[in-house]
Amino acid sequence: MQLSLQGKVAAVTGGSEGIGRAAALRLAELGAKVAICARRAEVLEKTAGEIRKLGAEVLAMTADATSAGDMARFVGETVQRFGRIDILVNNAGATGQAAFDTVDDAAWQQDLEIKVMAHVRTAREVIPHMKRQGGGRIINLNMVAAKQPGAEQFPTTVSRAAGLALTKGLSKELAPFNILVNAVAVGKIKSMQQERRAKRSGMSVEEHYAKTGKTIPLGRVGEAEDSDAASYITGTCINVDGGLSGVL
Repeated sequence: MQLSLQGKVAAVTGGSEGIGRAAALRLAELGAKVAICARRAEVLEKTAGEIRKLGAEVLAMTADATSAGDMARFVGETVQRFGRIDILVNNAGATGQAAFDTVDDAAWQQDLEIKVMAHVRTAREVIPHMKRQGGGRIINLNMVAAKQPGAEQFPTTVSRAAGLALTKGLSKELAPFNILVNAVAVGKIKSMQQERRAKRSGMSVEEHYAKTGKTIPLGRVGEAEDSDAASYITGTCINVDGGLSGVL
């Protein structure tokens, strides 16, 4: 099966590194015009340069996903530049995992802003455009902890569960408009966040990944670029039911 996104426009939040970067590059490889946003201009421009080397058009914008104004500007300029928006990848986010009694109100609010409200705001901005053009795709990046909460995973496990509820509710509401809404729940994936966690724990990045890999049945931490024949997908169920099921 050969996929092509020629003529399509994709927007990726948090598109400068990790999964966001990998998604943006893959979308470009498939022929899409790509818009990416992130907070750090230097890293963002590096990824934009990689996309240009693939021969794809790219719009790179410094923006904060927790800012309603920034997300409105990001979507608005994407549509102004490319004329439409077919795919939204809600990827921006940061891991916040700690024991419940150590998490204060500010940390809860910050986590909900980046993992729930950021998705709400970007969806709110793209939906009118997708309705006018006859459809679109919204993909919300999530975590397996949303389905399987564990100890000392606050506030992330709660905000991610809210993200799944948002995804399912929107999928039902937007189905009549041919706007498909899905979530991707990831586990342990190599990223700058993981490397920063290694630094905080006093381990080298290699030691951190080796230790973490031992807790995973496949024996390794995933790569953001993992896509070859679904090489990091196992033991899962993907609903192919037109949105009939009430759960993800």
